[in-house]
Amino acid sequence: MASPAQDVLNAELQKYGADGTILKLMLQPAAGQGDRAFYYLASAPHVSAGQVGAELDELAQRGILKRLSESCIWDSTAEIRYRQPDGTVEILTSLIPIKTEAGCWVLVSAHATSEFLRTSIGRPYWQTREVRIAALIYLILAVVTVLVAVSIRRSLRRFRDVAHEIREGRIGEYAFSNRNVVPELSSVARDFDRLVLDLRRVARDMRQTAEDNAHAFKTPLATIQSALEPIRRRVPADDERSQRALTIIDSSVDRLKAMVNAAQRLEINTADLIDAPRRRINMTQLVGDSLVHYREVLAGRRIRLVRRLDDNVMVRAGAGMLEVVLQNILDNAISFSAPDSRIIVTLSATAEVADLRVEDEGPGVAAERLDRIFERYFSVRPKLVQPVETDQAVRSAENAGLGLWIVRRNIEALGGRVTASNRMGGGLCIRVTLPCNTAG
Repeated sequence: MASPAQDVLNAELQKYGADGTILKLMLQPAAGQGDRAFYYLASAPHVSAGQVGAELDELAQRGILKRLSESCIWDSTAEIRYRQPDGTVEILTSLIPIKTEAGCWVLVSAHATSEFLRTSIGRPYWQTREVRIAALIYLILAVVTVLVAVSIRRSLRRFRDVAHEIREGRIGEYAFSNRNVVPELSSVARDFDRLVLDLRRVARDMRQTAEDNAHAFKTPLATIQSALEPIRRRVPADDERSQRALTIIDSSVDRLKAMVNAAQRLEINTADLIDAPRRRINMTQLVGDSLVHYREVLAGRRIRLVRRLDDNVMVRAGAGMLEVVLQNILDNAISFSAPDSRIIVTLSATAEVADLRVEDEGPGVAAERLDRIFERYFSVRPKLVQPVETDQAVRSAENAGLGLWIVRRNIEALGGRVTASNRMGGGLCIRVTLPCNTAG
């Protein structure tokens, strides 16, 4: 039968064993107060007097009784971990010694690691419930992140494809909004559509303005030329001063007409940079056709043309943009070429780029000025060099230092590059490189 003191101890331990923890209080009396064995004083849950023997046997079997003395000697806590006979539940036992004048008290606490506060005490962290739940959450978040990233990537790729089709002129209005499937990108798609419409409107207005301005200027110029005819007939042939004045007026009117035509062509070419479709073009055929148009000019100046063109060199560009490039480069080469000289046109291609070279045997350009010949309004043309006399309005722009500037602007807009260098034997080489297009 338990003493009143034991009942008090059992009641106190019971307060701390409500969560499933098993508590046992053992006492080893101090030296001189009897033997040095441990006495079983109290427990929670309560153990009857008849069950104390079985409890002590289990403690001895688990090696706990042996560790009791070590804990008191070294005044240190100890932990013992073992499994139930069926291997399902891991038991963690802690020994907490407390030395007093009466002896060494040891509080033995035992609990199942899977149940005690549902923590991971004594278990590898990857086997704990919390870590597994966290890993599952992280896995779900990773999957969601990947799906979101894939969705965004597909939407951006769809936007890229739409932009590519717009540049090729193969798609109508509001293309981004019609192709978008991500609600979060709807406002972006609408803004892109508005931007495309604004650019097309600007290009259309530029073309219309160029036509209107050209018509507005050409009408009074034609009137001036018509009004000069009766004056020309009334001026005596021997009146040199009057005849010289008429010649100056004619020359000025012709120059004004050329400048109007050049401005018109320049505005239209600028509009083409914004809105012209980029299609697959056989550059070999385009260069060949352009050279055919120069046969009479070359023959009149006694300039020999050498053609070295690879077959079927394909690029993606606006046909009008490339035609202007070829015309300006050829005009520049012809205007600096002396009679009985050569112009060599070479077109080759690799897997990545198309390479066009136009070489002349003219005076070339001073090395310190090579980097500037593509600048706007820069010209190194001496007065004795005569421009090419053709019907193309854009030729007159070249004589004002715009020709090679237009070449660079167009080529860079197409993703290419243009450079100039002096030839070893004299003359200038203009080199144009453009990305090849082998796709169908």
